[in-house]
Amino acid sequence: MNRTDRLYALVEELRAVSPRPRSARWLATRFEVSTRTVERDIGALQAAGVPIWAEPGRTGGYALDRAHTLPPVNLTPTEAVAMALALHRLGGGPFAGAAGSALRKLLAVLPPPAAAEARRLAGRVHLIGGGPATPVPAAVADAVSARRVLRLTYADRAGADSVRDVEPLGYLGNRTHWYLVAWCRLRDGLRCFRTDRIVAVRPLAEPVTRELRPDDLDIPHEVRPLSLA
Repeated sequence: MNRTDRLYALVEELRAVSPRPRSARWLATRFEVSTRTVERDIGALQAAGVPIWAEPGRTGGYALDRAHTLPPVNLTPTEAVAMALALHRLGGGPFAGAAGSALRKLLAVLPPPAAAEARRLAGRVHLIGGGPATPVPAAVADAVSARRVLRLTYADRAGADSVRDVEPLGYLGNRTHWYLVAWCRLRDGLRCFRTDRIVAVRPLAEPVTRELRPDDLDIPHEVRPLSLA
């Protein structure tokens, strides 16, 4: 069992028996690690805001305050990234610290495969400044998550429409707009499509095989992937 899976399992074990404690030795035997590893794991969970305390004495151990923890959360990876984006918009404000803590707690209770997929999806979202205002068509959002080729009808600055097949790779967002970053087969190159200029969209069955690399984007240094850390 890797450490991420073990941290999740530790919380679930302590929640299952709450308010009774479990000793470090019992937990070490249960998860086939040393007591020192259990103590380090508990310390990491406490630092992340999980309400675990130590009860002294022969029958003591670690206990979890069940009333102040979330049960297993059945969010999809896309929902987790949506919440991360909403919390990101609090950056620089009086609730920035609380937003970061809330996100860490959310990830701590997601099943590990869902958390890993959410991190992969978040890595395809790049932000410039504050939260964007323009909407992203649902079919575009679904295609970026599912990695499917799209057929777009796209209007340029003059309002002229063109139809093109694109391989969606991620997003760019600034204070006013979302942009779909995609490989355009018509232009045979990487392009950014402003989402409010997408007139129509049709997902195709073909999967996307390309990956967006950091050096593919000639954009300012303040642009960064959405973080779930």
